[in-house]
Amino acid sequence: MDRQRNWIKLFAAASFLMLSGSSRAQSDSTQNAVNQLSFGMNLLTHGEACGGGLPKAAEGGSTEDKSRFMVGRVRLNVDYQRSGLQAHAVIQNKAIWGMKGNNALTLYEGWVKMTAKNGLFAQMGRIALAYDDERIIGPNDFATAAQSHDVLRVGYEGHGHKAHAILAYNQNGDNYYNGTYYENGAQLYKSMQTLWYHYDVPKFPLGASLLFMNIGQQAGIEGDVNNPPSTEYQQMFGGYVNYHTKHLTLDGSYYRQTGKFVNDIKQTGPIKAWMASAKATINPTDRYGFVLGYDYLSGDDYVPVTYGGTLGMVFHGTEGGFAPLYGSRTKFYGIMDYFYESAYINGFTPGLQNAFIGVSGKPMSQLNCSATYHYLATATELTDLNRTLGHSIELQASYKFSKDIMLVAGYTHMIGTETMDRLKQGNASKQARWGWFSLVVSPSLLTTKW
Repeated sequence: MDRQRNWIKLFAAASFLMLSGSSRAQSDSTQNAVNQLSFGMNLLTHGEACGGGLPKAAEGGSTEDKSRFMVGRVRLNVDYQRSGLQAHAVIQNKAIWGMKGNNALTLYEGWVKMTAKNGLFAQMGRIALAYDDERIIGPNDFATAAQSHDVLRVGYEGHGHKAHAILAYNQNGDNYYNGTYYENGAQLYKSMQTLWYHYDVPKFPLGASLLFMNIGQQAGIEGDVNNPPSTEYQQMFGGYVNYHTKHLTLDGSYYRQTGKFVNDIKQTGPIKAWMASAKATINPTDRYGFVLGYDYLSGDDYVPVTYGGTLGMVFHGTEGGFAPLYGSRTKFYGIMDYFYESAYINGFTPGLQNAFIGVSGKPMSQLNCSATYHYLATATELTDLNRTLGHSIELQASYKFSKDIMLVAGYTHMIGTETMDRLKQGNASKQARWGWFSLVVSPSLLTTKW
């Protein structure tokens, strides 16, 4: 709490000083202004109601097969800009309505960026990273709290080329004077090095990207001579291609994962996983469009389990399940995020096949509607079960009341199979229903120049 209060005081003091200086400077002409300061706010109110498909309770417990709740998120942001320098800070509070001890205040973003005229730049701080279609690295903003990274990013952008290098090293505060053991920190990794390159073909609507990530995770247990601490690394590499014209967009991606994984009990093992995707979006006019595509994410070797999961945790010698890492998952595998947000039974990851087709329409300028069908199946061949997990229908609509007020709502109806029920242990063969809405209000409070 002391750290949170310090952030608030620092944010308020900096804002007051910059605003005071800018107010005095505005008495002069702003035609030759070289500094710009802006303040903004983002208020998100999100509600959900679901029924069916929830995990079973632990033995001896009980669970109600439905859920309803409201979430509120408030962001206050300040931006400063002048030639060659940008600074950006966002304070965020997210809490369930009625939650006791509302101590969810955090610094969501806080960075400075220096840019040279030749296209070179350096950026440091807490950044909401987003690359390509956000499949591997994205803010995942639908999760309300979203995700950001403490990194140093340097690179070059110009003449159709973009090249970024990202470096991160994270540490627990209580280990400041005592080693490098990193567990239960703000980030999902101990260290990370990423290289990303993007090229836009001149005079042709084609762009392509290459990505390489090296991710270090804490393994072992502090003080355990049988499983001593170590840092294990996994690698992600692949590419993304996008072709776009006025009426047609084609994109595809392919990634592989190698190196070593670290499981929940800090044990390690080799990773051999991969994924591929393809999608086509067709927009004959501005009023309606179509989308179809296919995702394949590899899975573990199958270990049959009885209904109820009585065998306990299964340790796979080789991890075959592809992990989307830090991407915006709700954009790709259904907005319900039923397959990579919640675990399968016994630590088994069967992978995923997601074939989808959808239609979108714009009945009026402020209203957008869409409907999408997903066929869902495991990537792993199952010896005693069919691969089909189920079928899902997603309906979504957004209405823009003004430039800074938008209402988005959706409904998902999933019909699971016996395979879904067995692997999820959640009565998923029932019809799972999920409705939600998000009201987003994002006014610009003040912009000043001097």
